[in-house]
Amino acid sequence: MADSVSSRYHLITKMKFAVILTVGILLLELVGGILTHSLALLSDAGHVFADVFALGLSWVALVLSGLPSNQRKTYGYFRAEVLAAVTNGATLFLVALWIFYEAIGRIMSPEPVKSLEMFFIALVGLVVNLIVLLKLKGATQQSLNIKSAFLHVLGDMLSSVGVIVGGIIMLVTGFYIVDPIISILIGLIILRGALGVIRECSDILLEGVPQNVKLSEVEKVLKQVTGVVDIHDLHVWSISSAHPALSAHVVVEEQTTHSTKEILDEIQAQVKEKFNIEHLTIQFECLCCGMQKVECILSERRG
Repeated sequence: MADSVSSRYHLITKMKFAVILTVGILLLELVGGILTHSLALLSDAGHVFADVFALGLSWVALVLSGLPSNQRKTYGYFRAEVLAAVTNGATLFLVALWIFYEAIGRIMSPEPVKSLEMFFIALVGLVVNLIVLLKLKGATQQSLNIKSAFLHVLGDMLSSVGVIVGGIIMLVTGFYIVDPIISILIGLIILRGALGVIRECSDILLEGVPQNVKLSEVEKVLKQVTGVVDIHDLHVWSISSAHPALSAHVVVEEQTTHSTKEILDEIQAQVKEKFNIEHLTIQFECLCCGMQKVECILSERRG
């Protein structure tokens, strides 16, 4: 337990560090975009804003995961992450629409951009993004939330590279139309991220099967457990993005040589290893009671 608490504390510290640095990038690119008249910088600031949300959600999720459940919140506070993510997705849509609107106007009537200043601001953003990536890289295997945040920052780093390339092109050629074109590309990246966030949130809120899990594969694995005759009323859903859950009715033979405890232990081991599902609710039934009709309590056999 102490190791788990210590691990979560270190993850929270890393996320806090990443959020602070990313907020710094956001403010730098927002002010820089206004001063240099660069829509590409402002668009990238919109992308960074999305990253701040993503990192913040992961940070909040880590903090809330340490809070105990209670009589009113029996699952704890994991779904707070989902509610915040819905807000994040809606905000991303608005940011993308604003970028497209401004970019069309700039394409119709290109405006001069202070390309050199834009280049150096984007370069600072790229360096800070690299620092954040290095800070989070070692923790991506410990948390799906952090892995998701890592991918968000990676996408922002690529956007910064695009802004830098655009700055160089404008410095050399003076073609300021490059600025809104890069902005549209960044807007498409943001829109794609928004669709992904909303789709994942919808799946969780509608208690759909997680994208990395196939229900038929879960059923196949459960039926291969020794002592199991059949599986029905099988459900797999997510409490939050990193907490999948499973419930099922497991039919066993009356004269099985395995106790229900042995069967349950094997089921837990299999679904944890193959699907990373730790939260299980299993109801045992036996053929003697009439499959799918009458519930049966099986006592453990003594050796």
